[in-house]
Amino acid sequence: MGEARPHRLQPGTSVHVRVPASSANLGPGFDSVGLALGVWDECTATVTDEPGLVVEVEGSGAGEVPLDERHLVYRSMLTGWHHLAGSAAVEVPAGLRLECRNAVPHGRGLGSSATAIVTGIAAAQALSALSRGDVLGADLGFVNDIATMVEGHPDNASASVYGGLTLSWSEDEVPAAGARRVATSTVRVPLHDEVAPVVFVPGETLSTARARSVLPSHVRLADAAYNSARAALLVHALRHDPELLLPATEERLHQEARRSSYPHSMELVDRLRADGHAAVVSGAGPSVLVLATRGSQDGVAGSAGEEWEALRPGVPDEGVMVRTVTS
Repeated sequence: MGEARPHRLQPGTSVHVRVPASSANLGPGFDSVGLALGVWDECTATVTDEPGLVVEVEGSGAGEVPLDERHLVYRSMLTGWHHLAGSAAVEVPAGLRLECRNAVPHGRGLGSSATAIVTGIAAAQALSALSRGDVLGADLGFVNDIATMVEGHPDNASASVYGGLTLSWSEDEVPAAGARRVATSTVRVPLHDEVAPVVFVPGETLSTARARSVLPSHVRLADAAYNSARAALLVHALRHDPELLLPATEERLHQEARRSSYPHSMELVDRLRADGHAAVVSGAGPSVLVLATRGSQDGVAGSAGEEWEALRPGVPDEGVMVRTVTS
């Protein structure tokens, strides 16, 4: 039997995708631990009669991100369609409109690239499902796998896909065709009810590529062992005992190596930690995340100074959400 013929998307087919921000690493959980944050990017993807791509952006990134085929949501949609095979395959539509409303700050270490990637892959999958008359709903495992492949590491993407607190790891798989692909596994860890994050967002930005460029290629065995113990303690503290979050968020792999890239962030981390708060750099920075408790959250939020925007976003229990848009 021949391969299934791709479906053609009908003009007027439209889906709305909503994806939360995330904070990665949380100190010692480098490239593996992620926490969803209640700040959301939204995008409506609509197949149109008019050929060509139209991208509209409101909020964060407006006037800065490309509004053509280079837009990350669109590029991620193409990747998603490329990896949909068999009865799920679709033709790339000749006409497409993307209406993006972004609340996740760009270049601040809150997973803005991951939200765009997850948005595009989930939208591509949802439009494919509609073309087949299937029940709408994201295959979270598929979205997680492909988003991690595009992003290069699973921490931000997995938290945006699943919501809550996530632990992820990747394993190489070699399908029958022989093409190497990285499959991602993720587990959700229940978060202690008292954990209440505070995020301090600065005015300046920092690209993930620049932040990664200063990391050492090798680490001392003693530092690796130290980090391993703290990462294990971090999971216990977030799940069972928030009083241990201060020692659990100590780390020796990435923050100090990046200190010169975000000196103001590290000054704030040092000051907050000296005051007994579990402060870390959020992802690649320069935002600062404090794993506060419900009793300390208000006091922490007022402690950074006017140059920082303090967010109390909460931790959503759900990640990417997709719905059909009807005219």
